[in-house]
Amino acid sequence: MYYSPTTRRARRQMQISERKLVIAAGDILAVFVAVLISLRIWAFVGKINFTLDFVLANGVWFIFLAVLWVLLARANDFYDLRIAASLSKTLNKLLIIEAQLLIFYLIVFFVSPRDALPRLFILYYGVLSFILISVWRFARPALVGWASQPRRMLVVGSGWSAITIIEAVSEYADGEYVMRGVIASPEEVGQIVAGVPVLGVGRDLMNFVLRDQITEIVVTETRALGGDLFQGVMDAYERGVRVVPMTLLYEEITGRVPVEHVSDDWAVVFLPKTTDTGFDPYPIAKRMIDIMLSLIGLALILPLTPLIALAIRLDSRGSILYGQERVGKNGRIFRIYKFRSMIIDAEAETGAVFAQKDDPRITGIGKFLRKTRLDEVPQLWNVLRGDMSLVGPRPERPEHMQRLTEKITFYRTRLIVRPGLTGWAQVSYKYGSTDEDALVKLQYDLFYIRHVGLLLDINILLRTVGKVLSLSGV
Repeated sequence: MYYSPTTRRARRQMQISERKLVIAAGDILAVFVAVLISLRIWAFVGKINFTLDFVLANGVWFIFLAVLWVLLARANDFYDLRIAASLSKTLNKLLIIEAQLLIFYLIVFFVSPRDALPRLFILYYGVLSFILISVWRFARPALVGWASQPRRMLVVGSGWSAITIIEAVSEYADGEYVMRGVIASPEEVGQIVAGVPVLGVGRDLMNFVLRDQITEIVVTETRALGGDLFQGVMDAYERGVRVVPMTLLYEEITGRVPVEHVSDDWAVVFLPKTTDTGFDPYPIAKRMIDIMLSLIGLALILPLTPLIALAIRLDSRGSILYGQERVGKNGRIFRIYKFRSMIIDAEAETGAVFAQKDDPRITGIGKFLRKTRLDEVPQLWNVLRGDMSLVGPRPERPEHMQRLTEKITFYRTRLIVRPGLTGWAQVSYKYGSTDEDALVKLQYDLFYIRHVGLLLDINILLRTVGKVLSLSGV
């Protein structure tokens, strides 16, 4: 089979990151328009001249509400592809964000000087922003045209990795991709891989690229590319088709590193950050934030501590605080403290085990403490001491650490950063109670290690607040 070099090229389509950027830009534009219209209504009701000077005098609202919108949207996963693809889920999340906005405004209003903030202006803005963002999300495919069309994909390889990426795309990026087929070995042509047909072999790749106007090729077997297949992939790349390893696409759409699929390719799991100058300000800034916020948190919880202690003591006999050994950065053992949420000697008969859903060992007040995550607050002392950070992989117990290190490849990689009070796995995944859950959480932890930075830390902290407010703790 052959292909003609004069065949029409496939029209360029946006990548996942670019599509998210377009959605966010549309949201911000809707916020700006909502602020402008709200100012106009405010001026009309208050019989104020709506002039450029009036708009400029209130220009801070454009910046403040746009920044607040981005923070709340990130905290509520508003740019998750699974949510963006569903209008009902989008509207549900939008209602939650608008409610949080009004709650935040009311708190600021009551602590601000009298008449310092406009009441009705925020009401106007809340209604208008909801309407405009809803219209944008609903009309987005028509407005951005070709950018909204699904990317047409070919999968190179037919093994376990191919099945995993096909299933991941279906679950996490449904509607963003159209799986046109799989390129595999001659004996597999005509078979079905995870619901996708095997179209042909390496020498046929460019024919399918041109016929189906493929915009992305996912390579699942980088070490096993034969001559024809490698040449086909390179031909496609030279024509502008995006070629991406399965591990990187999986990471892009799920926020997880598929550690069980990287074999001995350690660079996919751990790519240390370096700077041209040799100086990285992030660790210093992170430590300063840890100290500042842990001091604030301890000061806020101090007045509530006697009430929590009384509730724990009245509910069950035993100590108020519970200490436990954990494994920290570089394998250093340290001791964390929690408000006790279980009966005393909870592991006397079982030894070290994961807590389960509806665990009978959890006390009545302990259920509330875990739901609100108040049981974890004493660990702010560990953050202040430097044993932990506010954000990072959750520290594991030595008994679990030894078993999971032997069972799960790269599990010890979690120890290259300081453990955290909360983390990417905690805000992205359910509470884990099995070794299989530990593998999924490791995938999230490795994603954090590979993308660590202040923006990601802030995102995790905001999402943690959202989970606490929604009582979705353990």
